[in-house]
Amino acid sequence: MLFLIQNMGLLCSRNRHYKEADAEENVQTAEIERRIEQETKAEKHIQKLLLLGAGESGKSTIFKQIKLLFQTGFDEAELKGYIPVIHANVYQTIKLLHDGSKELAQNDVDSLKYVLSNENKEIGEKLSEIGGRLEYPHLTKELARDVETLWKDAAIQETYARGNELQVPDCTHYFMENLQRLSDSNYVPTKEDVLCARVRTTGVVEIQFSPVGENKKSGEVYRLFDVGGQRNERRKWIHLFEGVTAVIFCAAISEYDQTLFEDDNKNRMMETKELFDWVLKQPCFEVQKTSFMLFLNKFDIFEKKVLKVPLNVCEWFKDYQPVSTGKQEIEHAYEFVKKKFEELYFQSTTPDRVDRVFKIYRTTALDQKLVKKTFKLVDETLRRRNLFEAGLL
Repeated sequence: MLFLIQNMGLLCSRNRHYKEADAEENVQTAEIERRIEQETKAEKHIQKLLLLGAGESGKSTIFKQIKLLFQTGFDEAELKGYIPVIHANVYQTIKLLHDGSKELAQNDVDSLKYVLSNENKEIGEKLSEIGGRLEYPHLTKELARDVETLWKDAAIQETYARGNELQVPDCTHYFMENLQRLSDSNYVPTKEDVLCARVRTTGVVEIQFSPVGENKKSGEVYRLFDVGGQRNERRKWIHLFEGVTAVIFCAAISEYDQTLFEDDNKNRMMETKELFDWVLKQPCFEVQKTSFMLFLNKFDIFEKKVLKVPLNVCEWFKDYQPVSTGKQEIEHAYEFVKKKFEELYFQSTTPDRVDRVFKIYRTTALDQKLVKKTFKLVDETLRRRNLFEAGLL
């Protein structure tokens, strides 16, 4: 009997222990569920934006502008981290121009104007060797003087004039005109230097921001994803396609006479056309009614180029007919390109999805005021869409 009473006591004690453990576990579970609910609510207020486009379209410059405009920007350590990148850009570019001049001197009909002056040939060979290395030296004053000397050679300037054929970066002139500052022993890159610095995006980078500041009541919070634009990077895009509020697609409209970095036989504008068509047809974007914001980028280069290089050199624009000169012609050419993208959008979107938001913006990624104004318009458009879907408009 005593044994039975003791066992019952032990059982009650165990039951009480289990109940206490269960209660504690229930409290922990409730806390975890509460946190998940809070995070889910917070996530609902975050709009997912995806930056897409072909290589060299200016996506990453837009991304850096957003960091400068709506976040804390770059601290001194981050700015200094760009020094080797900027120096590498200088060496790579001068090598590109030197090697390009040699090729044109051998193959062009008017070959003599691409031949370096005798006194600069040795400098050219030295800089070409440096530009071909895997690791680049720090840009010293002496090396900067050599680069500057070569840059000013008539043959290099003639080669630079044909930069669209040689993959010469857009910011070449900017860096070449600032060589002495870039080679200073105390050099810290400016935000303009960072915006011009060219690093091919690999993988995925993201930032979270609000175009109206930290006051969450007055605007949306966005998570912006930037991915590499080169062909070999695009396989990484697919896993980001779920839950996207809006796709920001960058198209470099100035590149209608250029070929791809990774394929010399493919026109960049034709690649952009095919890529935009493919993105528009992605089933998950149609199901989610993902908004599309098309940035017709590099307008600053386009307006200078279009008066010299006919728009109809590109297969997509072969039916283009110039109507005027100067500013009027620039606007006419821009409207023609814009209309081509609009037509492509409606051709590539199923009839029951044409009511999703589609906006086109003229942009210059290096123009901070214009990028800020554009993102305020994007924010306004997406807020209106959210209010409409909630039945408040």
